[in-house]
Amino acid sequence: MSIANWLYQAARAWPARPAVHDGAALKQDYAGLLQDVCDRAADLSSRGIGPGDRVAIFARNAPDYIAAIHAVLWVGAAVVPVNHKLHPREAEWILDHSGARLVFTDGGDLFGGRPELALSAPVAGGAPVTPPVAREGGDLGWLFYTSGTTGRPKGVMLTHDCMIQTSLSYATDVDRPQQGDHMLYAAPMSHGAGLYMFSQIRAAGAHVVPPSRGFDSAEIRDLALHLGGLVMFAAPTMVKRLIALARETGWDGTGLRTIIYGGGPMYAADIDEALAQFGPRFVQIYGQGESPMTISCLSRDLVADTTHPRWRERRASVGVAQAACRIAILGPDDAPLPAGETGEICVKAPTVMQGYWQNPQASAETLRGGWLHTGDLGHMDADGFLYLTDRSKDVIISGGTNIYPREVEEVLLRHPAVFEVAVVGEPEPEWGEQVVAFVVFAPGATADVATLDRWCRDNIAGFKRPKRYEFPESLPKNSYGKVLKTELRDRLKR
Repeated sequence: MSIANWLYQAARAWPARPAVHDGAALKQDYAGLLQDVCDRAADLSSRGIGPGDRVAIFARNAPDYIAAIHAVLWVGAAVVPVNHKLHPREAEWILDHSGARLVFTDGGDLFGGRPELALSAPVAGGAPVTPPVAREGGDLGWLFYTSGTTGRPKGVMLTHDCMIQTSLSYATDVDRPQQGDHMLYAAPMSHGAGLYMFSQIRAAGAHVVPPSRGFDSAEIRDLALHLGGLVMFAAPTMVKRLIALARETGWDGTGLRTIIYGGGPMYAADIDEALAQFGPRFVQIYGQGESPMTISCLSRDLVADTTHPRWRERRASVGVAQAACRIAILGPDDAPLPAGETGEICVKAPTVMQGYWQNPQASAETLRGGWLHTGDLGHMDADGFLYLTDRSKDVIISGGTNIYPREVEEVLLRHPAVFEVAVVGEPEPEWGEQVVAFVVFAPGATADVATLDRWCRDNIAGFKRPKRYEFPESLPKNSYGKVLKTELRDRLKR
């Protein structure tokens, strides 16, 4: 079944419900959204787009993004969402590799000689309102390209069944949609936030695209106070900025119902502060493009819990396996490891990708033995809570000993002068690698190397402490707020 059927059913059942907001202003109800989608689908069909084709969207968040996604699915094609922050040459590589027949862009004039439409371009109205083209569950619906931190991006193939199961897992494990919810798209709709859209569509809930088309703390506060029931995905760095604004202005989170965080490490001090400021509004998810946001979940109750004897340790985890997911920690020989031992996090689930587009070698390697090998290192405790250690490529090996950057980052972030930090390894002739910390200070604060070194000596083993510090004004991040450690390592090489 095509996941686009959910919009058809929701709009027929609840035509007058609010569907799409442009900021605080209502743009479309569900009847209007359905008609818009059918009009766009008719336009795509007139251009020869049909079942099995791929259509890309290379644009910033916008109210029309929702209709464009559904119009592509309506004609039986697959959506290729492209990170709008990529250079056009990088995006063009994805368009070529995916074989996209057409691309939606902000202005409609970015790629000369390629079929292209502006996302907001008007189309002829009055198309018949009909259900989407029938698709099988195993048909491709979403072709998402990974960030390409270790080479060219790889196209993750997500089927309609995978997208449906992802959406059902959201409603079961993460946050059950409620009447009056407003799902806010402050994070890129080309990534996980766009997939969360389908759960909200199924519930005939409202969608809100902020006027900035991205993340702005004050804007989110104002929308929360005006609309109420705001539900949003936020990378940990976004949560930090929201909390900083709340401290400055006295906002207690009124109007926010749920903040789902993930996409990078949320450090213990940060979630403690967030709970103190906003209360129990937080849910943590863990996943990756190959099994989007569906591997594990630390529920609202577990994030906020202080009654269990090991509550603080559990809060530092990424939760337990989501309902459709089986997790194993495998060793170098792909054999299961016992509780407490660190190995590669591997997953079996109907949410796992079909494979990588036109890359059978990478597909076979990543899906070997019937498991999705995530490339993340971690361990599980006896109660089934999953703990992330680091990306396998981020582990620092110094003198033959593994050093996990997150452990060092956690310590440095507890220093009152430190706002953000990223720890990477730098080649070193005698030891193999040495620890380097990139530290961003909190506004108006500073500390010297000796002070930070003393802090580390007081809290972690000497071999783990940074041997070198860099003090940039900010850390490089992708469009989802994840720190680009590859770029930091490149800086060190230069």
